[in-house]
Amino acid sequence: MQVYKLLALGLSALALQGCLARAAVDVVTLPVKAVSAGVDAATTSQSEADEKRGREIRKREERLGELERDYAKQMKRCGDGNDEACEKAQAIRAEMKAIMPGIPVEPDRR
Repeated sequence: MQVYKLLALGLSALALQGCLARAAVDVVTLPVKAVSAGVDAATTSQSEADEKRGREIRKREERLGELERDYAKQMKRCGDGNDEACEKAQAIRAEMKAIMPGIPVEPDRR
């Protein structure tokens, strides 16, 4: 009976050594992992920044296209004598001017 107790105690001691070592490694590496995750969350890579800028530019270009179509419609109505359409066209043109600086211009390729 005594032999079984000693054998069980020895086996449990061996098993606990692995658990304790693993727990110690986890405790030591936890701050490093936390800091690393925080830095990754706080910084963006150049490719992520480029993608975000591209999405913003495309969104502005789409909006500018919508405004150009609306402006053309309102100008046609304005030409037909609709004063309200002339006012809307002026408002649309002002919004277009505000958006234009945010859209890059392609260089001329000659």
